[in-house]
Amino acid sequence: NMHTCWLPGIPLRTQLSGSVLFWFLHTSTYQNPPFQRSVTLTLPISYVIFMLDVANHKSKILYSHSSYNSLEGCLRYQDISLRNRGKGAKCVMKNKIEDFYVTQFAERGFTPAPNNLDYCEVGTTWQLNDKIGTGTFWIYNRQDLFDIKIHDFYLNEDTILDFNWPECLSIMQFDSISGEELSPYRRLEAGSVKSFIGGYSTYKVLIHKKIPIRTVGIEIMPAYYEDYLKEQYPDEYANPLKAFEAVGQTADFPEMSRLLKQVEAYRGNGISAGLFYEGKVAEAISLIVEWSRLQQQRKEVRKKLSAQDVQQLENLTLYLDDHCIQDIPLEQIVRISCMSARKLQTAFKEYHGCTITEYIKKRRMSQAETLLAKTDLSIGQVAQSVGYTSASRFAELFRKSTGLLPLEYRKVSQRK
Repeated sequence: NMHTCWLPGIPLRTQLSGSVLFWFLHTSTYQNPPFQRSVTLTLPISYVIFMLDVANHKSKILYSHSSYNSLEGCLRYQDISLRNRGKGAKCVMKNKIEDFYVTQFAERGFTPAPNNLDYCEVGTTWQLNDKIGTGTFWIYNRQDLFDIKIHDFYLNEDTILDFNWPECLSIMQFDSISGEELSPYRRLEAGSVKSFIGGYSTYKVLIHKKIPIRTVGIEIMPAYYEDYLKEQYPDEYANPLKAFEAVGQTADFPEMSRLLKQVEAYRGNGISAGLFYEGKVAEAISLIVEWSRLQQQRKEVRKKLSAQDVQQLENLTLYLDDHCIQDIPLEQIVRISCMSARKLQTAFKEYHGCTITEYIKKRRMSQAETLLAKTDLSIGQVAQSVGYTSASRFAELFRKSTGLLPLEYRKVSQRK
């Protein structure tokens, strides 16, 4: 069947059987399209082209350039019921996340890449203009509650970027980055977890040319962390803003790194994808609140320890971070700490919330996760690289740490 749809003097034709191709220009309201169903669409946008499959009750965005980049939420059955003949429906798009990011994409040189299949299909992929750089930006958002973002691109030239983020709480993992925050100045470090607080001031950053920006992050909006959480936990609610601020930029948050790697690797669809991302957002907030609590606990411990003891513990921690793959005798650890063995064991556990042995194991498992996800080393080679001579012993400890065997973890983390 061939259909012609006219809006403000613009004809569009399609030879797709049972389909209608629409062009909505500026703020348009169109009623009674040329098929036997009454539909009203009110779209506060610049322009959008989408295809409506009448027979199968489906829609597909072909291209958009507007303050909103997706009509999917509007065209689902709860918004426009194609089955209810003659009843009509009305759709008004209200999505602050899409409003912000589509504007940002247009300003930064990103265009829709609907044929890109590298990411989870429930999100939207955007391609960077070749004149500016190379790579993609993927985003999935749930109304005005939260969004998931994956960056994988580089810029052709050193670039200073200004962002006026909407009010939000954000947590990100940098797998690859080269640049500096400029207000205030701080170097961005690969391998770190970083929190952002949006809505208060302009964020300015210098990104160095040709270095890949590979990050994955979760951004949570006030409708979620103020309204929704308060409604769900009225007697226990506390605004997580301070907890997010406490994270700052740290390389010592392996639980969050693990969660964000799971988010990056996920490739589900439909309702399972929605439930997965919703669960990971709640889990991320839980981890941040607990991490902040432990950091506050550490501060309380510091008050009980002398300044010299705190300095010795920090020196020892740095040493363990650099030599965690080695078998370090307890006697050597005691000498480095300049404490008695008994005092060290007590102070270290109070300061870190775990024993020295447990701390070393956590550091080893964190390094192993990176090697399994980013290299093709065999399991035996990974085990040796993080300090274990027995691959089976390593696999046992790794499963206790992550819930997965090393091969299972590699399969999940490298899944495309």
